[in-house]
Amino acid sequence: MKLQQLRYIWEVSRHDLNVSATAQSLYTSQPGISKQVRLLEDELGVEVFARSGKHLTRVTPAGEAILQIVGDILQKVDSIRQVAQEFSDEKKGTLSIATTHTQARYALPPAINEFIKMYPDVSLHMQQGTPMQISEMAADGEVDFAIATEAMSHFSDLIMMPCYHWNRSVVVPKDHPLAQVSKLTLEELARYPIVTYVFGFTGRSKLDDAFRDRGLTPRVVFTAVDSDVIKTYVRLGLGVGIVATMAFEAEQDSDLVALDASHLFEASTTRIGFRKGTFLRGYMYDFIKLFAPHLTPEVVQKVQACANRHEVEEMFSGYDLPHH
Repeated sequence: MKLQQLRYIWEVSRHDLNVSATAQSLYTSQPGISKQVRLLEDELGVEVFARSGKHLTRVTPAGEAILQIVGDILQKVDSIRQVAQEFSDEKKGTLSIATTHTQARYALPPAINEFIKMYPDVSLHMQQGTPMQISEMAADGEVDFAIATEAMSHFSDLIMMPCYHWNRSVVVPKDHPLAQVSKLTLEELARYPIVTYVFGFTGRSKLDDAFRDRGLTPRVVFTAVDSDVIKTYVRLGLGVGIVATMAFEAEQDSDLVALDASHLFEASTTRIGFRKGTFLRGYMYDFIKLFAPHLTPEVVQKVQACANRHEVEEMFSGYDLPHH
């Protein structure tokens, strides 16, 4: 059994069983991958992939169990490389982050700006996606960190730490009737068409919960993943916008009015997550601290030592997290 063979079956599974695409991504030949996969299956005495002719059709039950172990092995191999690089050159390497548009556009720039100044030789990569995609990428080891508000709790392989609380504002044109209301209510808000985030994005579940708890059905006429897109359609008169407060910028959005809605909706919490067993290099600890100053290396190491998520939640129960 060779490490190369394990990497091949892992990558084939990640490329939807497309051996040709796998070969391209690994800069090798399709016949070479197919041969090594067959040799591994012959050695193990079970098929990892079911076939129809020359085509792979699905992962077998034995293959599912094998691939889960292979994922852990490859992560350990990557950790060995990270350890070696940390001791050979602690200021060089890569850092990959997966996050949503709102975090990338409004929350992360100050931390990334400082990080680049501190570590100019670290190559930084950012991917954007849905909270579910972001969490999957971190759980599968495709990125070092996932930063999101929703979905990460669905992945047991992720260690999650709270970064900050945030709430929402209602944005309307200056001549909109709501701009004259002294204190916004859900009943008043429900009278108008609403433009907000797609379900599953940026704390959208808290918004829906608030209306439901009051027996109200909001008339959501347009949804988007991007706060800037939401504000664009508010300007077009499509409806009133509900966005993360951090997404309203007084200078750029001077044609709009932001109405505080923090009394209407429960605050949401943005978290940073990484896969259990990940070896964190020194600059990774520094990035976490730049983004969430209370998450010092000592605190993160205590989190890594926690037995389960309940212990992590208990650990942060007394923290006064910042509000954005």
